[in-house]
Amino acid sequence: MSLKVKHLNGDTTFLLTFSPIEARPTLNRYGQPPGTFSVLVDPWLSGPSTMWHPKFLLSKHTISSCISNLSHLPEPNVVLISQDKPDHCHEPTLRQLDPTSSLTNVLAVPAAAKKIRGMKHFHPDRVHALPTYSSKDHDSVIRFYIPPLSPGGAPGEATIAYVPAKMDVSGLHNALGITYRPPTAAPLPSRHSPLSELPTYPNFSTPNPHRHPINMPPTPPDSPPRRPRSLSSSTNPSTLSTASSSSIPLSQTSSVTTAPSSVFPMTHSPHASPYRPSTSYGHFHSPSNSSTASTFHRPRPAKTLSLLYSPHGLSYSPHLIPYATQHLVPHAALPLTALIHGFDRVENPWYMGGNVNAGIPGGIEIAKNLMARHWIGAHDEDKENSGLSVMKIRLKKYGLDEVRECVRREFGGRGDCEVRVLECGEEMCMKA
Repeated sequence: MSLKVKHLNGDTTFLLTFSPIEARPTLNRYGQPPGTFSVLVDPWLSGPSTMWHPKFLLSKHTISSCISNLSHLPEPNVVLISQDKPDHCHEPTLRQLDPTSSLTNVLAVPAAAKKIRGMKHFHPDRVHALPTYSSKDHDSVIRFYIPPLSPGGAPGEATIAYVPAKMDVSGLHNALGITYRPPTAAPLPSRHSPLSELPTYPNFSTPNPHRHPINMPPTPPDSPPRRPRSLSSSTNPSTLSTASSSSIPLSQTSSVTTAPSSVFPMTHSPHASPYRPSTSYGHFHSPSNSSTASTFHRPRPAKTLSLLYSPHGLSYSPHLIPYATQHLVPHAALPLTALIHGFDRVENPWYMGGNVNAGIPGGIEIAKNLMARHWIGAHDEDKENSGLSVMKIRLKKYGLDEVRECVRREFGGRGDCEVRVLECGEEMCMKA
């Protein structure tokens, strides 16, 4: 499987494309290979960005975007908005998206979701506020069920979580975490039986009535789906699992849907490890001879790709520790595949909100603790800024070589984390 990151402007607009290793060359109606999950992050292509009034803040790109209109891209599964500030939530650019798309959903932090709904460009059922992540609330993570690539294959899953800083007056500091476990075209081998003895998978869409709970050794489990409650009157069975056990309608023709309810039930085990909650999977009996058929355990989930997007930075301790230990670890999503985080440190006076961009110090803390394999710079464009809000800005810029040297020292001289700056239009592909 692979993750492609394409930088669409000189600042912090990215197209993320997660693909399974078995992706077919054929494309679906949306121009994507089967099993693909794509995310468009913070689109701002052209035109000024104004906060409140041009006299307070007016920003302009100094580097032209690599595309002139979002219609030049394949339709993404998700448009992800990290802030309500106009350089992240840019109304003229968002209006370039097709409001009638049956594939794309807009997921935004609460303030941005309110702003986008106020545009009245998208149907209200397509714009959703991201819940704040809580390790105690399963429904604080939005989950996408990705159907198998062929009959008998295993389904995949993508998750999106929003982790904001606590008591952040500026509202700038947060992180958006994405994980992707690919679907497969054939059953995966079991941990407990040879491949030659592996029985056939049952139909994933129909729970087996003969299944009985058992305890398994602690292992990174699939995310247990919940029975959704529709946010609208739609009875479309293809949905996106979200907070408060509710659901977001998606097109039946989309390759990303909600997992069928009760297929993989979750039960408590007293033997679970502190970081790996135990999931009890049932026995699957052969319908041809259910009285004598042997049982088998569902195989260990495939390695999961993971990405953390934090353009302004967020301290690892205490904010990201629960997400790392209670979500990334159980999903076998570490080491972190990619960190998208700024290099430059930007400070305002305390009465103007204080720190604007955490820069290298914050990025290194995250990269080291999550064992990031790749760190991609973001939000460091030398924009043309004017207004009261930037009059007292203090900026400390870091070059690529300087960042690499800092990372090398922090990682003990090992080259475990590749540091990159993607030029506008440049694409980077990372494989698991």
